[in-house]
Amino acid sequence: MSDEQKDPVDRLVSAYESMLERVHEAADNAEKKTLPWLRESLAGAREKAVELGELTREEAERVSRYVERDLHEAASFIADTGQGLRDWLSFDWKLVQNRMLEMFAGMADQTSQALRGFAEQAREASLYHSGEVAAPGTLVCTECGAEITLETTGRVPECPTCGATRFQRKVTSST
Repeated sequence: MSDEQKDPVDRLVSAYESMLERVHEAADNAEKKTLPWLRESLAGAREKAVELGELTREEAERVSRYVERDLHEAASFIADTGQGLRDWLSFDWKLVQNRMLEMFAGMADQTSQALRGFAEQAREASLYHSGEVAAPGTLVCTECGAEITLETTGRVPECPTCGATRFQRKVTSST
């Protein structure tokens, strides 16, 4: 099935995973893991998605914001708490594809030092909104506290309880 025939949400989910993989590959080859490097790598992955015709420029911008938000949130959590990616995801590893885990864990580990410097800026940007694409995990409605679980990378739905559209990632302690 060509990209034009795919469901728009499936295209964005696929693009999210491809973009995250490209940034991860760039991280493997980078000597310095700094904020400018992360932004440059993400910009390169975004441009590649447009160049290959996987996404329009607007879609690529949106997906790269999703990837950056999730990387900031994961790295901030790991840096602030000393806990692992499993705690950030807040559910059993078995629910996540191994490839996705390896890519995301690698990026979170490689970028946690660089992202620590601007963790405060990322606090507001860490909100998840209905319609956005997000990494697997449990999200909590900011209005009513209801939880939704994304078992794979996917689109954030409206709150099934109250219809609200804003969520925060649920984090659990490993103690």
